[in-house]
Amino acid sequence: MNLKSFLLSIALLTSALANAQSNPDNDKAYITTVTKRSDKILAGLQIADSAKYKQVREIMVQQYVDLNDLEKDNNSEQAAQKRTDLHKQFMAKLSAQLTPAQVEKIKDGMTYGVLPITYKAYTDMIPTLKDAEKAQIMSWLTEARELAMDGGSSEEKHKVFGKYKGRINNYLSSRGYDIQQERKNWEARQKASKSNG
Repeated sequence: MNLKSFLLSIALLTSALANAQSNPDNDKAYITTVTKRSDKILAGLQIADSAKYKQVREIMVQQYVDLNDLEKDNNSEQAAQKRTDLHKQFMAKLSAQLTPAQVEKIKDGMTYGVLPITYKAYTDMIPTLKDAEKAQIMSWLTEARELAMDGGSSEEKHKVFGKYKGRINNYLSSRGYDIQQERKNWEARQKASKSNG
């Protein structure tokens, strides 16, 4: 390799490394985005103490930033452990500042309200669900929410819930429910309700 080729390869490598490093403007834009997202979630909590509000928002923003940084980590075994540790620390920090009901609202907010929406859909779709079946559905959706909270993207979060919805559907089928028929009946009830309303 001649000197010119060597210098060109060094220049290309330096450029690639510079592009691979974090762009401060992108970091600022991401922090602005997750701050707005946190504000939107916190709006429903009606925290009157402004100092506490800012502290909780800071905890949430830091969690989003840490999860985003973790997405860049390709070592899946270490990343999984770090994700678990981050989740525990995040829950401890929130629990120190908020009531259990407020923490639940943050969990729902960080996962786009999929748990309550999905639970209501199942109970509306199959009005004959027994209490034990409702409890099992809620248990799995709660487990899904805990995992989905740590997802780095909306797609990742919805993917976790999709997996658990499949588990719920299999469970309900094993209990004798025809999910396809239940869904058709539900849609028919909704259509009839709209035309009567």
